[in-house]
This record gives sequence, structure tokens and C-alpha cells, in this order.
Amino acid sequence: MNVHKIQIGKNPVIAEKKTHSVKNNLLCTPNRRILWLSKTCEGHVHDKKIMDKQPLSLPKGITLWQDTGFMGHIPEKTTVKMPTKKPKGKELTEVQKLENKKISSFRIIVEHAIGGVKRCRIVKERLRCRKFGFDDLVMLIACGLHNFRVTMSLNLKPI
Repeated sequence: MNVHKIQIGKNPVIAEKKTHSVKNNLLCTPNRRILWLSKTCEGHVHDKKIMDKQPLSLPKGITLWQDTGFMGHIPEKTTVKMPTKKPKGKELTEVQKLENKKISSFRIIVEHAIGGVKRCRIVKERLRCRKFGFDDLVMLIACGLHNFRVTMSLNLKPI
């Protein structure tokens, strides 16, 4: 949970007020374009549970680079690349370490896409509007703006 510090009245006492976080899952291309966005869920909901509630049909033969939060989520007709967790009391082999490094270097692209979406400050801040679907709409608009920025930056690059 995010913590906001507030001042109570005119007293110099500062109390910490916890806020409820929200989360979305997304599907991203190697050039940081966002193709799919899940519905907004509460922050305590597990990533795999979000994917189970909102199944995604992917084209045949696609490679899906996943985080370990999606352990057990293997869509049909896809190749899943996921980092290998270190076994208890043992170390990873050099091959597993290299594979994890390759996966994390690809997954950092997704993190950059998420950072591009969060350029819109309203996505990062606490929403006070409680209208149904407003948080989904805000995230959808922020993703659209991010995709527009990515498209324009790709079009402006010299050949």
C-alpha cells in the first residue's frame, strides 16, 4: 500500500494514512507498444488470478515472456519464457543464470512501457473519483497516449 503523510489540524503531528493501490496487467511488443490491457483490479489481487478471470487468446506460435507472478499460467499454443527461481539451499547453474539474464533484458522493455504510461501523473496518483469504470478509462487513455508517443518516435527516427 502507498503511504501518504498528512498533518492533522494545526498540530505539528504527522500521521500516516494508507491508500489502496490498484493494478493492471498488460501485453507489450518489443518496440514498447501496448497491445492489451486488463481491467483495473485491487492491488492485493494476484497477477495470475487477473489473467484467469480475463482470458487472452493469443496467436499460434507466439513467445510469451512472463514474470514469475504468472507461475502456472501457460496459454495454449504459446511458448512461455519465465525466469527460473533459485531452489532452496542450492544455486542456479550458469546456463540458468544466462537464461534468466536474457529473459530479464527482454522484460525490462515492458517495464519501460509501464514507465511511459506512468508519465501521465493521474495514473500514479490516488484517484478520488469513484465512478464505475473511471480508473479503467484513465489507464486506457494513458496507454493510448503512450502508444501515440511510441508511434511518433518510431516515425521520426532517421533511416
